[in-house]
Amino acid sequence: MDLVHCIYCSAATKGFSPADLATLLAECREKNARAGLTGMLLYSDGTFFQVLEGDRPVVEALLEKLTSDRRHDRVTKIILEPIEQRSFAQWTMGHSKITKKQLADIPGLNDFFAHAQSYMELGEGRAKALLSAFKEGAWRLSLS
Repeated sequence: MDLVHCIYCSAATKGFSPADLATLLAECREKNARAGLTGMLLYSDGTFFQVLEGDRPVVEALLEKLTSDRRHDRVTKIILEPIEQRSFAQWTMGHSKITKKQLADIPGLNDFFAHAQSYMELGEGRAKALLSAFKEGAWRLSLS
């Protein structure tokens, strides 16, 4: 298996209420489990930041599908690279309720989230810093 992770961001085409997010997550978890995908999702101020892990053809097919999903606009692939092991192996799709203050407290990201408006402005380096902070951070426990 050619194991990869893909980090992407996108803009929501409409606002997502907590109920909308719960519905989206239930749908993603079911489909991702069947496809052997794991990962995590952050949503803030109308933008998504997502990490998908799995077999390269499956991840690439899902990313392609997301570009035509009417719930997403400006799907932007930040990173697609091989990995030795999954960071989110036990999750079909984790979702964290992280605040802008918590984001601003992450070393290497505090200047970004003090001025940036959305995940859409993240580059590769900051995306990896956010991923690393999420994997190690205490607020990871707030997953729903």
